[in-house]
Parts: sequence; structure tokens; C-alpha cells
Amino acid sequence: MSAVRPLGPLRWVIIALTVATAAIHLWLAFQFPGQPDRVFILNGLGYLVLLALLFLPIPALQRYHGWITWILIAYTAITVVGWVFLGLGSPLSGMAIDVGSPLTWLAYTDKIIEIALIVCLWLDWQQRRAAVARG
Repeated sequence: MSAVRPLGPLRWVIIALTVATAAIHLWLAFQFPGQPDRVFILNGLGYLVLLALLFLPIPALQRYHGWITWILIAYTAITVVGWVFLGLGSPLSGMAIDVGSPLTWLAYTDKIIEIALIVCLWLDWQQRRAAVARG
């Protein structure tokens, strides 16, 4: 079992990006008429749960951090692809794009956050793999 690595700058960026996209999804859940949108709530909570599994010092999970990283990458990618086909402001969603809407700009900002998160998670995985190879 590998030792817990300290939270360096890259990991703090991962935490910040994950919390940001989770907060955006949770906030958006309450922006629709009627009841809160369950998909947005679950999406936001999913980000937070995966982040906790990745960084909380739970010894039983240490050996699975590589898998958890890839699950979070896939989860984020699925969220981006889902937005591309269904989301507000997406050119492929079939909805008109309202460039004057703050929600449209928030959607694009969130996609930038999510793509940056995927890149940072991949870089962290590479660093972890290199550290294991060095012994």
C-alpha cells in the first residue's frame, strides 16, 4: 500500500476545480422552475463524493486512487458530453444560444473548469505513476 502523498499545488488545483464545478451544478439545480433538478443535484454530489474518495486519508482506498482518478475523469467527461448534447448554450443541444444569458456564460465557464479538471487529474495520475516507478 502506498503512502499518502502530500497535497501539492496540482492537487489543490484539482480540489478547487472539483469544488467549483460541484458548486455550480448544485446552484444550477435550484435555478429551474418547480422543484430542484435532481440530475444537477446528483451530479454536484457525485463530484464531491469522488473528490472525498480521492483525497481523504482513508487507508483502505489508497490502493484504488488510480482507479478513482480515472472514474473522476470519466465522470467529468460524461458530464461535458451530456452538456454538448443536452445543455443550455450548447450548439448541439437544439436550443437557441442566448449569449446575453448569464446561465449560458456559466455553462461555458463550467465546461472550461471541467476540461481543466480532466487535464489536472491526468497530470496527477502521471505524477503518481512516475513516483511509483521510482520507488
